[in-house]
Amino acid sequence: MPIVTDIHESDDAAIAAKYVDVLQIPAFLCRQTELLVAAAETGKTVNIKKGQFLAAESMKFAVDKVRGAGNNHVMLTERGTMFGYQDLIVDYRGVVEMKKNNVPVILDITHSLQQPNQASGVTGGRPDLIELIAKAGIVTGFDGIFVETHPDPKNAKSDGANMLHLDLLEGLLVKLVAIRAVAN
Repeated sequence: MPIVTDIHESDDAAIAAKYVDVLQIPAFLCRQTELLVAAAETGKTVNIKKGQFLAAESMKFAVDKVRGAGNNHVMLTERGTMFGYQDLIVDYRGVVEMKKNNVPVILDITHSLQQPNQASGVTGGRPDLIELIAKAGIVTGFDGIFVETHPDPKNAKSDGANMLHLDLLEGLLVKLVAIRAVAN
């Protein structure tokens, strides 16, 4: 199983590349040329999360920056688009646009269900929609999924509001494999 980690600064790329298989560019940093180039220059696979503020078509430029630095090992990850100020939505048309870059396209299900900027000051989420979003992602042609799990999401240190309870993961994966077999 590949080891993946986010990097946030250009200097992080070479250090992290010694220990991981995939360097992941967070959504809010997906347009940072210096960071993309530094990640690309390691020769590792670079997974670029689509910014919530970008159209799927705009990810072409991030892919071009990585390829321009001599690295063809690129993936894109959809993680929702801002819908108003307190919600994210998945625009499934985006998978078609991002696949035009001839790279694998992943659906980050749990982060796509975040509800940022809540009145409480704490990011909320819709874990009740994880199965629906996952099924739709498989049917619409995403190449892979990303789901955060925890044995006790309410006590997770981060992102608990949109996590899948660990006990539900196996059942979800069984359903998704069956759907994938029919969809292909």
